Amino acid sequence: MILMQKRLHILVSGNVQGVFFRMHTRQWAEGFGLKGWVKNLPDGSVEAVAEGEEKALSEFLELLKQGPPSASVEKVEVKWEKCRKEFEGFEVRR
Repeated sequence: MILMQKRLHILVSGNVQGVFFRMHTRQWAEGFGLKGWVKNLPDGSVEAVAEGEEKALSEFLELLKQGPPSASVEKVEVKWEKCRKEFEGFEVRR
């Protein structure tokens, strides 16, 4: 069985900064074996790019829609893209 590698570009809005959102995102991504990055944006949202197996990305996305306990996710924008295999691991960017 061949597993489809995909790329997910995500923008999360709401009360998502200063609530350990990026830390949780990295932990979840690593738990699913995903590679990519997450960072805070100046407008108060969080942006993430993750690559990996499609099923793992879908499960990861569901966690991001909920956010960590202290977050309040209002909106999630999602783009599915072709996997580029450009990441070594999953990092929190500044």
